[in-house]
Amino acid sequence: MSGPVVFISHFRVREGALDAFEQLNRQIAESLEADKPRTLVFLSYLDSEQARVSFLHVFADQESMDLHFEGSDDRSQSALEVMAADGWDVYGQPSEAALANLRQAAAASGAVLTVHPTFVAGFLRGAGHLT
Repeated sequence: MSGPVVFISHFRVREGALDAFEQLNRQIAESLEADKPRTLVFLSYLDSEQARVSFLHVFADQESMDLHFEGSDDRSQSALEVMAADGWDVYGQPSEAALANLRQAAAASGAVLTVHPTFVAGFLRGAGHLT
C-alpha cells in the first residue's frame, strides 16, 4: 500500500477572468466534496495580487488520487478557460498512470512538475498513523 500523496497545482488566473474563476472554483469544490469522498483535502488559495492560485489536494494513498483524477479532463477543460497551468508539486508516490498524466500535462503546457517521492513520517487526521 502506498503512503499519503499531497498534490499541489499552481495556475495563473487569466486576465479579466477572476470572477469567472471564483464561481467555477466554488462549483468544482462543491462537486468534488460530493463526488470524491476519498479526497481528504481540497483547498484553493489566491496570491495577494489575485493572479495566481494554488490548489492543495491530500490523499491517503495512490488509489484515492486515481479516483480523484477520474473525470478530471472535463473539469480541466472548464478550468483552462479561466486559468493557465503554472506547475505541479507532488509529495509521495502517485500511481504510474497519474504520474504519466501529470508529465504529459506539464509537457503540453510548459509547466514544471516536481515530485518528492519519499514519505518520511507524519499523520493525516482521520486516516490514522502513517509511519
